[in-house]
Amino acid sequence: MENHKKPRGRPKSLFKESSAGTLQSLDRALETLTTLATLERCTLSDLSRETGVPTATTHRILTTLSNRGYVSFDEQRQEWMIGIEAYRTGASYLNRNSVVEIGRPILRRLMRDSGETANMAMPDGSYVVFVNQIETSNPIRAFFPPGARTPMYASGTGKALLAELSQDALGRLTSDLTFEPYTDRTHRSAVSLFEDLTLIRQRGWSFDDEERYDGMSCTGAAIQNQFGVACAGISVSGPTARINKANAAYFGEMVLEAAHEITLAIGGQPR
Repeated sequence: MENHKKPRGRPKSLFKESSAGTLQSLDRALETLTTLATLERCTLSDLSRETGVPTATTHRILTTLSNRGYVSFDEQRQEWMIGIEAYRTGASYLNRNSVVEIGRPILRRLMRDSGETANMAMPDGSYVVFVNQIETSNPIRAFFPPGARTPMYASGTGKALLAELSQDALGRLTSDLTFEPYTDRTHRSAVSLFEDLTLIRQRGWSFDDEERYDGMSCTGAAIQNQFGVACAGISVSGPTARINKANAAYFGEMVLEAAHEITLAIGGQPR
């Protein structure tokens, strides 16, 4: 009688993986989705050009994502955009993140006390991603939609987070950084940025003096987690007529106090 032994180990996957251990089709789909999120809405040809993926392949990816609700198509304008399922996925991240949840009422109070829009952002490589915002009722105000990304060097919150890094970590992050001049006041070099970061470390808060948008300024401060590592940052932003060099310290101290409160509320270790 033959002895049929059951094969040991896990069965082979039906999917073929590359030598790097990734699925090329999935990688392309995610690149398409993230690029579309950045562009907000665009045509098939424009999306194909942005990602470098052939038009036919891009269309198959979009069709698959559309069937799952991650993207949708505007028939009238012939443009693709992010779908409701992508929002649900992102909302799941926000719901489980205690910094966002615990910080929301403190942001709301910061908005009331300052009279300006209060923001929360989290680090993403050399960028910050805005994850929460409480808008002021002032008709002229700053606005950063959830999910918006901006370079750290051109952001009040971003600079507050950079100031928390060690010299080695800061050097690695800025070694191949291209300083895009968004305005006449944007940092143009690492030397200029590092001088600013030295001041931020001394004060505990940052000042974005129209470095990302003309006519808009903000002050920011970092939030530390239980290991004393900066995990997020908050800021108040508004027109330079209301937030400027003359009163930056007033708003800076207010933001620093709110960041300290959130740090303690999440069980963090303030610096």
